[in-house]
Amino acid sequence: MTERQLDCALDLMRRLPPQEIEKNLSNLIDLVPELCEDLLSSVDQPLKIARDREQGKDYLLCEYNRDADSYRSPWSNTYDPPLESGAIPSDNVRKLEVEANLAFDQYRELYFEGGVSSVYLWDLAHGFAGVILIKKAGDGSKKIKGCWDSIHVVEVQEKAQGRSAHYKLTSTVMLWLQTTKSGSGTVNLGGSLTRQVEIDMTVSSGQSHIANIGTMVEDMENKIRNTLNQIYFGKTKDIVNSLRSVQSSAAVDKQKKLNQELFQALKAKDRN
Repeated sequence: MTERQLDCALDLMRRLPPQEIEKNLSNLIDLVPELCEDLLSSVDQPLKIARDREQGKDYLLCEYNRDADSYRSPWSNTYDPPLESGAIPSDNVRKLEVEANLAFDQYRELYFEGGVSSVYLWDLAHGFAGVILIKKAGDGSKKIKGCWDSIHVVEVQEKAQGRSAHYKLTSTVMLWLQTTKSGSGTVNLGGSLTRQVEIDMTVSSGQSHIANIGTMVEDMENKIRNTLNQIYFGKTKDIVNSLRSVQSSAAVDKQKKLNQELFQALKAKDRN
């Protein structure tokens, strides 16, 4: 029964507005407390921003840079609040993490023109894994609010010969928009998508990993962005256009009456 409840809860969360995930998740946990751990580990939540006071830079919080109640900054590699025994990557992986943060900082600026990004890496037995986080929130100008949260979890398994690696990328994007205008009132649009891809790519150095992961993330975000545009915004546009008429209600009623009269006239002609 618990497994079925979990499936139903996850299916419900996928259909609810992304901007209300925390509230809805809390309500579900209150209803079914035994699902707490499974829900918290399975449901992606909107990213939160923290400030690295040592480096003077913002970074994003998630389960992947959390240890107990502290979060590790990718800029200073320290925990806040301070944690002496907090997990940190090995020297080689940490060096790669620093370079990846700089690379995705530029990527975010080019694609999103603002926002915050963070990259966290950790060691695996035969490679490493990591998460790339990007958050861009609208400033509310032009009466439009919204937020883009993307979470890309990547696992890298290096091959024995060392010239190639297997990459597994799981990406989740949460997007919502809200417009408020006097003519149409408040309109909310939102949704989330999760996609996964696996591929083998050549590797010549640590920089190759960053380039390979960057290419995968870029391709995945473009695909998800296009899908969101077609599913949520394209379908909404079609529905609105089908409901909206450029004619007045009186003109529409007149046209309907004329059509009905023509139909009756043709029907009477057929009888004769």
